[in-house]
Amino acid sequence: MSNIDYFFATLSPYAYLAGGRLEEIAAKHGATVTYKPLDIIALFNRTGGTPPKDRHFSRQDYRAQELMRQSKRLGMPFNLKPAHWPTNAAPSSYAIIAAQNAGGGDVGALVQGYLRACWAEEKDLADEAVVRAGLEVAGFDPELANSGLLTGAETYAANLEEAVERGVFGAPFYITEDDQRYWGQDRLSYLDEHLAE
Repeated sequence: MSNIDYFFATLSPYAYLAGGRLEEIAAKHGATVTYKPLDIIALFNRTGGTPPKDRHFSRQDYRAQELMRQSKRLGMPFNLKPAHWPTNAAPSSYAIIAAQNAGGGDVGALVQGYLRACWAEEKDLADEAVVRAGLEVAGFDPELANSGLLTGAETYAANLEEAVERGVFGAPFYITEDDQRYWGQDRLSYLDEHLAE
């Protein structure tokens, strides 16, 4: 069984627009997914990227148009300027790490639940109630929001270091066991084709 390492940020609009396609592709090819949430701004700083707010106006404007086009094409509700963005992504990221370690629920659904909360539901991912509710809906113990803090913090930092070492520079980013790298939700079809080979 092959594995896909999935590097992402819970505040990434493009990770939200990926929807459940990664999980569908993995299931189709009998692959597993290892979820690796990370600090996307720190990743930009380490790999030559620029945070959205610091980009030239023309880039910001194009990003806004492209996000609206893609959400419309995918039929996904999308708020270009969410009330709670940017916010502290650490609590939701720690919860995902704790849930993946604990098992028993649906990590993919948890990730999408948090992304949807930010980009379609006007919820704050730094709010403990939002983090706990996300865990419960995805089939996990809400107490993981508190019990997984230390391990979550260590793994969150380690995910960033691993990402830099493995050539990750944005989110969402997918890496197969044979080191094929795919950046962006619009490259999921390429990942699908590669796994089919």
